[in-house]
Amino acid sequence: MKKLFATLMILLTGLTATAKGADMSNAKVLVVYFSRTGEQYSVGNITEGNTAIVAKMIAEKTKGDLFEIKLKNDAYPTEYHPLTEVAKQEKKANARPEIIGKVDNFADYDVVFIGSPNWWSDMPMAVYTFMEQYDWTGKKVAPFVTHEGSGLSSIPSSIEKTTKAEVLKGFSLYGHEAQNEREDSKIKVDSWLEKLGF
Repeated sequence: MKKLFATLMILLTGLTATAKGADMSNAKVLVVYFSRTGEQYSVGNITEGNTAIVAKMIAEKTKGDLFEIKLKNDAYPTEYHPLTEVAKQEKKANARPEIIGKVDNFADYDVVFIGSPNWWSDMPMAVYTFMEQYDWTGKKVAPFVTHEGSGLSSIPSSIEKTTKAEVLKGFSLYGHEAQNEREDSKIKVDSWLEKLGF
Protein backbone atom coordinates (compact mmCIF):
# COMPACT_ATOMS: atom_id res chain seq x y z
CA MET A 1 0.00 0.00 0.00
CA LYS A 2 2.84 2.39 0.87
CA LYS A 3 4.49 1.67 -2.51
CA LEU A 4 1.22 2.43 -4.34
CA PHE A 5 0.82 5.69 -2.40
CA ALA A 6 4.44 6.69 -3.11
CA THR A 7 3.98 5.94 -6.83
CA LEU A 8 0.78 8.01 -6.95
CA MET A 9 2.53 10.95 -5.23
CA ILE A 10 5.38 10.84 -7.75
CA LEU A 11 2.91 10.80 -10.64
CA LEU A 12 0.89 13.69 -9.18
CA THR A 13 4.06 15.73 -8.58
CA GLY A 14 5.10 15.13 -12.18
CA LEU A 15 1.69 16.20 -13.47
CA THR A 16 1.77 19.39 -11.39
CA ALA A 17 5.24 20.25 -12.68
CA THR A 18 4.11 19.62 -16.27
CA ALA A 19 1.01 21.78 -15.83
CA LYS A 20 3.02 24.65 -14.36
CA GLY A 21 5.97 24.45 -16.71
CA ALA A 22 9.67 24.72 -15.97
CA ASP A 23 10.77 26.76 -12.97
CA MET A 24 11.58 30.22 -14.33
CA SER A 25 11.93 31.94 -10.96
CA ASN A 26 15.67 32.55 -11.44
CA ALA A 27 15.48 33.48 -15.13
CA LYS A 28 16.66 36.95 -16.15
CA VAL A 29 13.70 38.49 -17.96
CA LEU A 30 13.31 41.22 -20.56
CA VAL A 31 9.85 42.50 -21.50
CA VAL A 32 9.87 44.14 -24.94
CA TYR A 33 6.75 45.83 -26.25
CA PHE A 34 5.33 48.07 -28.95
CA SER A 35 2.21 50.00 -28.00
CA ARG A 36 0.14 52.94 -29.23
CA THR A 37 -1.83 55.71 -27.60
CA GLY A 38 -4.41 57.94 -29.29
CA GLU A 39 -7.63 56.59 -30.77
CA GLN A 40 -7.91 52.82 -30.46
CA TYR A 41 -10.69 50.47 -31.47
CA SER A 42 -13.43 50.01 -28.83
CA VAL A 43 -11.61 52.04 -26.14
CA GLY A 44 -11.56 55.55 -27.61
CA ASN A 45 -8.65 57.93 -27.04
CA ILE A 46 -6.14 56.49 -24.59
CA THR A 47 -3.05 57.91 -22.90
CA GLU A 48 -1.50 54.51 -22.09
CA GLY A 49 -1.39 51.80 -24.75
CA ASN A 50 -3.17 48.46 -24.27
CA THR A 51 0.01 46.46 -24.81
CA ALA A 52 1.98 48.76 -22.48
CA ILE A 53 -0.46 47.96 -19.66
CA VAL A 54 0.06 44.21 -20.11
CA ALA A 55 3.84 44.62 -20.46
CA LYS A 56 4.03 46.39 -17.10
CA MET A 57 1.99 43.63 -15.45
CA ILE A 58 4.40 41.01 -16.83
CA ALA A 59 7.47 42.98 -15.72
CA GLU A 60 6.04 43.37 -12.22
CA LYS A 61 5.28 39.65 -11.84
CA THR A 62 8.56 38.39 -13.36
CA LYS A 63 10.77 41.23 -11.99
CA GLY A 64 11.80 41.76 -15.60
CA ASP A 65 13.29 44.81 -17.31
CA LEU A 66 11.10 46.82 -19.68
CA PHE A 67 12.07 47.98 -23.16
CA GLU A 68 9.62 49.92 -25.33
CA ILE A 69 10.09 49.77 -29.09
CA LYS A 70 9.82 53.37 -30.31
CA LEU A 71 9.94 54.68 -33.85
CA LYS A 72 12.72 57.09 -34.80
CA ASN A 73 10.37 59.09 -37.01
CA ASP A 74 6.94 58.52 -35.52
CA ALA A 75 4.58 59.90 -38.13
CA TYR A 76 1.86 57.31 -37.47
CA PRO A 77 -1.64 58.83 -37.38
CA THR A 78 -3.26 59.07 -33.96
CA GLU A 79 -6.70 58.28 -35.45
CA TYR A 80 -7.60 54.59 -35.57
CA HIS A 81 -8.64 54.06 -39.22
CA PRO A 82 -5.78 56.03 -40.81
CA LEU A 83 -3.38 54.10 -38.56
CA THR A 84 -4.75 50.77 -39.80
CA GLU A 85 -4.13 51.89 -43.39
CA VAL A 86 -0.51 52.77 -42.63
CA ALA A 87 -0.10 49.42 -40.86
CA LYS A 88 -1.52 47.62 -43.90
CA GLN A 89 0.86 49.44 -46.28
CA GLU A 90 3.89 48.65 -44.10
CA LYS A 91 2.93 44.99 -43.90
CA LYS A 92 2.46 44.79 -47.68
CA ALA A 93 5.89 46.39 -48.20
CA ASN A 94 7.48 44.18 -45.51
CA ALA A 95 8.85 47.46 -44.15
CA ARG A 96 11.41 47.80 -41.38
CA PRO A 97 10.74 51.17 -39.73
CA GLU A 98 13.77 52.63 -37.99
CA ILE A 99 13.60 52.45 -34.20
CA ILE A 100 15.49 54.23 -31.43
CA GLY A 101 17.39 52.72 -28.53
CA LYS A 102 19.01 49.35 -28.07
CA VAL A 103 19.27 46.69 -25.36
CA ASP A 104 23.01 46.76 -24.71
CA ASN A 105 23.04 43.71 -22.41
CA PHE A 106 20.66 41.59 -24.52
CA ALA A 107 22.92 38.52 -24.20
CA ASP A 108 22.32 38.49 -20.42
CA TYR A 109 18.61 37.64 -20.69
CA ASP A 110 17.22 34.09 -20.53
CA VAL A 111 13.59 34.86 -21.37
CA VAL A 112 12.32 37.65 -23.61
CA PHE A 113 8.63 38.55 -23.66
CA ILE A 114 7.60 40.24 -26.91
CA GLY A 115 4.34 42.18 -26.92
CA SER A 116 2.43 44.10 -29.55
CA PRO A 117 -1.03 44.87 -30.85
CA ASN A 118 -2.34 42.55 -33.54
CA TRP A 119 -2.20 44.52 -36.79
CA TRP A 120 -3.64 42.67 -39.76
CA SER A 121 -2.96 39.27 -38.13
CA ASP A 122 0.67 40.21 -37.56
CA MET A 123 2.95 42.33 -35.39
CA PRO A 124 3.71 45.92 -36.34
CA MET A 125 6.73 45.91 -38.66
CA ALA A 126 8.81 47.83 -36.08
CA VAL A 127 8.82 44.68 -33.94
CA TYR A 128 10.61 42.85 -36.75
CA THR A 129 13.14 45.69 -36.86
CA PHE A 130 13.81 45.02 -33.18
CA MET A 131 14.00 41.22 -33.48
CA GLU A 132 16.41 41.28 -36.42
CA GLN A 133 18.99 43.31 -34.45
CA TYR A 134 19.86 40.58 -31.95
CA ASP A 135 21.23 37.07 -31.56
CA TRP A 136 18.51 34.91 -30.01
CA THR A 137 20.60 31.77 -29.52
CA GLY A 138 19.63 29.91 -26.35
CA LYS A 139 16.78 32.26 -25.45
CA LYS A 140 13.14 31.48 -24.72
CA VAL A 141 10.57 33.88 -26.16
CA ALA A 142 7.05 34.43 -24.83
CA PRO A 143 4.66 36.34 -27.14
CA PHE A 144 1.80 38.47 -25.85
CA VAL A 145 -0.75 40.34 -27.91
CA THR A 146 -3.58 42.81 -27.42
CA HIS A 147 -6.40 42.71 -29.94
CA GLU A 148 -10.14 43.08 -30.44
CA GLY A 149 -10.94 39.65 -31.85
CA SER A 150 -7.90 38.39 -33.77
CA GLY A 151 -6.08 36.75 -30.85
CA LEU A 152 -2.50 35.64 -31.43
CA SER A 153 -3.06 34.83 -35.14
CA SER A 154 0.24 33.51 -36.56
CA ILE A 155 2.39 35.81 -34.41
CA PRO A 156 4.10 33.03 -32.38
CA SER A 157 5.20 31.24 -35.57
CA SER A 158 6.40 34.55 -37.08
CA ILE A 159 8.51 35.15 -33.97
CA GLU A 160 9.91 31.63 -34.15
CA LYS A 161 10.75 32.03 -37.84
CA THR A 162 12.48 35.38 -37.26
CA THR A 163 14.40 34.60 -34.06
CA LYS A 164 14.91 30.81 -34.40
CA ALA A 165 14.42 30.78 -30.61
CA GLU A 166 12.26 28.49 -28.49
CA VAL A 167 8.82 30.11 -28.40
CA LEU A 168 6.74 29.52 -25.29
CA LYS A 169 2.94 29.44 -25.13
CA GLY A 170 1.64 32.89 -26.02
CA PHE A 171 -1.01 35.06 -24.40
CA SER A 172 -3.65 37.34 -25.87
CA LEU A 173 -5.97 39.84 -24.22
CA TYR A 174 -8.68 42.12 -25.53
CA GLY A 175 -7.52 45.73 -25.57
CA HIS A 176 -10.72 46.91 -23.88
CA GLU A 177 -10.05 44.45 -21.05
CA ALA A 178 -6.53 45.80 -20.56
CA GLN A 179 -7.89 49.36 -20.41
CA ASN A 180 -11.11 48.92 -18.44
CA GLU A 181 -10.78 45.69 -16.44
CA ARG A 182 -7.32 45.98 -14.92
CA GLU A 183 -7.81 43.61 -11.97
CA ASP A 184 -9.33 40.84 -14.11
CA SER A 185 -6.60 41.37 -16.72
CA LYS A 186 -3.89 41.03 -14.09
CA ILE A 187 -5.43 37.74 -12.89
CA LYS A 188 -5.32 36.42 -16.48
CA VAL A 189 -1.74 37.61 -17.00
CA ASP A 190 -0.61 36.07 -13.69
CA SER A 191 -2.32 32.77 -14.52
CA TRP A 192 -0.48 32.58 -17.86
CA LEU A 193 2.84 33.43 -16.23
CA GLU A 194 2.35 30.76 -13.57
CA LYS A 195 1.80 28.18 -16.31
CA LEU A 196 5.10 29.28 -17.83
CA GLY A 197 6.81 28.74 -14.48
CA PHE A 198 6.91 32.27 -13.03
